[in-house]
Amino acid sequence: MQSIRPALSNATRHNMQRLVMLRSVVMICLTAVIIGLRLASIPLPVLPLLLAITGLGLLNGIAWWRLKHTQQTTQRELLAQLLGDIAALSVLFYFSGGYSNPFIWMYLLPITVAAVALRTAYAWIIAGLSITCYTLLMFYHIPLSHLHMHAQLDAKNSFHLDIHLVGMWLGFVVSSIIVAIFIARIGQNLRDYDKTIAAVREKALESERMLALGTLATSAAHELGTPLATMAIISKELRQDYANQPELLQQLEILQKQVTRCKEILSSITRNAGLSRADAGQGFTLFEFLQEAIQRWRDTRPATELIITMSDTKINPIIFMDRTFTQAILNLLDNAADESPERILFDANWDEKTLKIQIRDFGAGLSAETKSKLGTPFFTSKNNEGMGLGVYLTQAILARYEGKLSLNNHPEGGVITLVSLPLKNLRIRN
Repeated sequence: MQSIRPALSNATRHNMQRLVMLRSVVMICLTAVIIGLRLASIPLPVLPLLLAITGLGLLNGIAWWRLKHTQQTTQRELLAQLLGDIAALSVLFYFSGGYSNPFIWMYLLPITVAAVALRTAYAWIIAGLSITCYTLLMFYHIPLSHLHMHAQLDAKNSFHLDIHLVGMWLGFVVSSIIVAIFIARIGQNLRDYDKTIAAVREKALESERMLALGTLATSAAHELGTPLATMAIISKELRQDYANQPELLQQLEILQKQVTRCKEILSSITRNAGLSRADAGQGFTLFEFLQEAIQRWRDTRPATELIITMSDTKINPIIFMDRTFTQAILNLLDNAADESPERILFDANWDEKTLKIQIRDFGAGLSAETKSKLGTPFFTSKNNEGMGLGVYLTQAILARYEGKLSLNNHPEGGVITLVSLPLKNLRIRN
């Protein structure tokens, strides 16, 4: 919920900016009408009308000052601004014919903004106050003369326009433009807010999913400790019993290395749970880090040929990598080796800004269905032999560093996996 509150404040802030723009248009229209009527020699109490428009300008000044000096805009501030609009409009209408003023429709503007941007209770306050002011203006106002404007069409015919009807037409035109532009933008702002809420909820669900996987991994590490220890003891005894059989000893040595590797992985789950960076703050050069990750993978998959191409640039930054990033690379290499057990290609290049890794296998490639589901937890394309977490966990790890992962079919067969990672995020210690 802490992430949702700033999003709500941000939405209210945008609505305040829209209100300032809307009010500016209203002020320009009202000023233009007053000037036009004065030029047409129609008597108007100019001073109180200009004071009302000045009041709207003062509200705009206060709103701009608040927007400039604070990042938090509350719904109460927006409510206060709309109440000020109603007060200024009421003064203006009082001195210009009350309910008969053709611009009385402007009471709808604060109501519309409140209905779109404020909570229900505040919207009803604005609506109720606007209705009350409109009703009072029916009985208390300074009337204007019922004036007419004439225009000669030709020698025989002339037309007669009521100033009230002209004002109603102008009001319809202006209100249509305002609704089309400003209210539509406020609606878009709310839709963007809904998207933000959906994104926050999705991240919360993702965090819960990762927490569940972490709990499961810790539990598995605890339960697998005993059978792995038993396997290590038996493999050691078998090496002693068959010391005179070199071929079998070689196989037992590989088995023992794999058991040892499994024990190291399980130990690291609990031992390094709270460590996010290299031990004692000591970083690695990027080249050393990649070499170590590759060697760790080679120890577990000695049968697969790994052809490596590294960047020959002199740039070799010191990085403080999350331990899980090594696992992300191993996951991608494992996936490639599962599809192409004979040979895979590994290419890493970087400049001052970005690290790019390409891993290519020579397997059957990705079907359309498989590609659409990649990254979904527990989805696997390995005939149910895998857990379906490799790509999902890799994406989650890379996302912490603003990295990107893509898997596509290579034109010549197989799959090419692309990793792009900003180096600036690897140099910063968390």
